Amino acid sequence: MTLETHTFTITRADLVRYAEASGDHNPIHQDEAVATSVGLPGVIAHGMYTMALAARAVSLWYPGAEVVSFGCKFTNPVVVPAEGGVDIEVAGETKSTEDGLTTIALTVTCDGQKVLGMPKAVLRA
Repeated sequence: MTLETHTFTITRADLVRYAEASGDHNPIHQDEAVATSVGLPGVIAHGMYTMALAARAVSLWYPGAEVVSFGCKFTNPVVVPAEGGVDIEVAGETKSTEDGLTTIALTVTCDGQKVLGMPKAVLRA
């Protein structure tokens, strides 16, 4: 079953708030000069923040479900412009339901490029 795609906008202000909440103050997430000096195309979103937005989509599809496992690989950075924001899209497909567990394969993209590799959630509804 294909699930409704959710779009989330990430701004630089979101990155500041996430850094405060997570304690991850790596300057590549806030300082353009530092980000480009280490070979990045610009300030990038925290991988764990991107993953959290994917998890938010799962919670919207299955409110109240228990998350048994959730995982992915960080494959491409999400570059966040100084002005405005950038959208990530989270699509999902229910792959199986057995023994009370539902497995969801996710596709997380930014500007048409996958940013999380093999994202998958297993839920107990």
